[in-house]
Parts: sequence; structure tokens; C-alpha cells
Amino acid sequence: MREIAAQLVAWERTGVRYALATVIATTGSAPRRPGAAMAVAGNGDVRGSVSGGCVESAVYELCGEVLDSGSAVRAHFGYSDGTAVEAGLTCGGTIEVFVQPQPPAAVVRAVTGTRPLAVAHLLTGPGSVMAVGPGVRHGTLGTGEIDAAVAALARAMLDAGATGIRSVRCRPDTEVFISSYAARPRMLVFGANDHAGAVVTIGRFLGYRVTVCDARPVFATPGRFPDADDVVLDWPHRYLASTGTDPRTVVVVLTHDPRFDVPLLERALRLPLGYVGAMGSRRTHDERLARLRAAGLTDRELALLRSPIGLDLGAVTPQETAVAIAAEVIAVRHGGSALPLRRTHGPLHHGLPGGAVPVRAVPVGTPPDIAEPKDPVPP
Repeated sequence: MREIAAQLVAWERTGVRYALATVIATTGSAPRRPGAAMAVAGNGDVRGSVSGGCVESAVYELCGEVLDSGSAVRAHFGYSDGTAVEAGLTCGGTIEVFVQPQPPAAVVRAVTGTRPLAVAHLLTGPGSVMAVGPGVRHGTLGTGEIDAAVAALARAMLDAGATGIRSVRCRPDTEVFISSYAARPRMLVFGANDHAGAVVTIGRFLGYRVTVCDARPVFATPGRFPDADDVVLDWPHRYLASTGTDPRTVVVVLTHDPRFDVPLLERALRLPLGYVGAMGSRRTHDERLARLRAAGLTDRELALLRSPIGLDLGAVTPQETAVAIAAEVIAVRHGGSALPLRRTHGPLHHGLPGGAVPVRAVPVGTPPDIAEPKDPVPP
């Protein structure tokens, strides 16, 4: 819902009525995850997607019915239920969709922000919605008792980054779908060069809050990185020590200079980060490992380093290199094998039971080879 919330606010401001369809459950090779949303306006305009095309037409019709009736609808689509051919669901998975009338404006406006927020949809009745975040609550699900119970549940799910259907504690026969919207994960790009510009652009495209950091004032300028959320002039290791990170944070080291690389990686490889990669040739990689060993890092810590950075795509240009880096980041984040899909079997989407198993297992998570120690070179 967050990706289309700005459009929903615009519709509300101009008096356009709409219905909102939300994926609340999936099984098998479903193309979109729970929380994916599509809105259909009274004038026929559409925003968002619930299936990437498979059942959009059927859900579009359901939205029209909900606009006419004012009542929420819960619908199930699957290949074997007789609706697949008509709806176009040919992937073999199933999706459950909840279609409801236009949510309250306060809820939608809250979703447009970037702060952590959980949105709770009551799956019975007219389709009441409530948004809950740290210290805030918008909307109501009908009664104070239900609101209090669901708000506590929603905050717990938000803390865990969880999304799904849950029973309401005080009403065991009542279900609620809660979708968690955490703050954007961070991508920290160290080294203000042409490759950094391409990585920033693709990082933002993937939904990261992207920061570029470099200690050289002539290169670390906002004008050179218009797609960056922040451009910081500081020594990389000092900035990393002072800024907030979490297990989703991506660190991309493009500095090519041991004065920057070694102190930065010494700290990064000891933090609980989602990805740490460093650019350089194999010789540079070997020399960097020797310096990091001399700085006291263990083989276990060094195994977390993705270097040389990126997947082997044959990349040449900065833009192609950025794609190779982004591909590795995605594979690490979701546990992908980084193999061509034709060489895997099982459902295509990871995070599902039996999802995308390589025919020849070469997991991208295999630690890189650790070079034999060389004479350490002081950083």
C-alpha cells in the first residue's frame, strides 16, 4: 500500500472514490507477496498490482463491485479452483485478496510517510482499517477493545517486520491482516566515483535510503549524486561508527585505497549488516585480506566480505557493474542461488516452502575463498 499511498491521497483530495485490494495470503509460486496492493478509482484509473498481471482483471471487477456496494469482499484465486483460466492465474500458486472501500484519509496519509508503520485491515464487516506506529494510531476497527488488542499486536509485528493474518485476541473468531512497513533499509556507498553514481541510482530504485560518503571534498558533492538521499564529507570508518545501521544495511566499498578500505572494513565486518562488498581486482582483494588479518580480523569475519564485489555478469561500464552489485545484494538478501532460473527447480519465489532449489547447488552465500596470509602491510 505504501507504494501507491501518495496517489490515494491525491484521489481523496480531488474527491475521487476508490476501492483498495490487498493481497493477504499466498501459497506456491504467487507473483506478489502479502501486502501488495492495487487501487481502482471510480473513474476507472488503476494504481498498483496484486499479481503482476495474472488476476488483475478479476480484481479490477471486484473493486468495481465494492465501489457499488460499499461492502468489503474476501476472494481466493488459484489454478485448481476453476477460476484460473478466467482470471489468468496460470503460475500454479494461489493468492487471497481483500477488497475494501476507500480507507479513512488519516490512515492513508500516515502510510505515505517513511516512518515505521503497521496497517491493520479487519477482515470482517465493512473493511475497517487502522494504522499503528510507535506512539501513534490512526483510524478504528470498530470498538475500543478491538483497537487496543490489534494495536498491541500490530506494534509487535512491526518490531519483528512481520506481515500476515492473525486472530484478534479478544475475538478469537475475528481475523485481521496486518502489513508492516519498516523504515527504508540503508545503502552506504563509500567512494565518490562514477561507479558510486551508478550504484546510488540502482540502490534508490531498489528502495534503499542511499548515502554516499567520501573524505575528499572535491568529489563528495550533492551535485554529483542527485539520486542520493545524503552526501557526507567524512572519513568512511568514522562515518560508519557514527551512523545508524541494522541487519538490513548494505555497505558498498568503492574507494580503492587501503587508507580508506582497511579501517572501514575492519569496523563493517564486525557489525550485524546485511551485506558488505568491496570493489577491486583479485590482487587487491588478496592484499586487502592480508591487511585486515594484520588488523586482527578472523577468518570467520573475513568470510562475510563480498570481494571482488558483485556477480559475474561480464560487466564493463559503471552502470553494468552497478547491476552486478545489485544482483548480488538481492541474492544475499533473499537467499537466491544466483543461478539462471532454468537451472533451478521448485517455486520461483524465495521465502516459500520449497522455493527455487538449484539443480546444482552453488549458493551465493558460500563464503569467498580466503587467500593465504601475506606479509602484512600497515594500513
